[in-house]
Amino acid sequence: MSENILNSLKSRGDQTVLHTLGITIESAEKELVRLSMPVNERVHQYTGLLHGGVSVVLAETAASIGAALNTDLTRYTPVGVEINANHLRTVSKGTVTAEARPVYLGRQMSVWNIEIKDERERLISVARCTLALKAGSALEEGKP
Repeated sequence: MSENILNSLKSRGDQTVLHTLGITIESAEKELVRLSMPVNERVHQYTGLLHGGVSVVLAETAASIGAALNTDLTRYTPVGVEINANHLRTVSKGTVTAEARPVYLGRQMSVWNIEIKDERERLISVARCTLALKAGSALEEGKP
């Protein structure tokens, strides 16, 4: 099932935020999801730095993939319901990497911690994301 989820995400091409922001799935397991994203003018705020909102998108994307890997998608659809983030350091170029790890994997929700680091392994942002497991299949047409 997890390969199907990842293949579906990768095959949707320019229809997802992964393509729009240049996010790459480096690895995805039930206990650790690792994504990377280039930092360039496409993701800058007006000062030429990585936009904090883009960091939050990267964090929630990592948590959502992790939740999907831990959920029976024939019965439930993981949906983000809350995220908070602290931006600790700025970055203007290079690549950032998000690593998401589960804090809690329940029947109705999952909670994930996400760390975003720069190429020198310096912590850029930390986030916590809560996803509800909504009744209904995530495998319907148009979904992963």
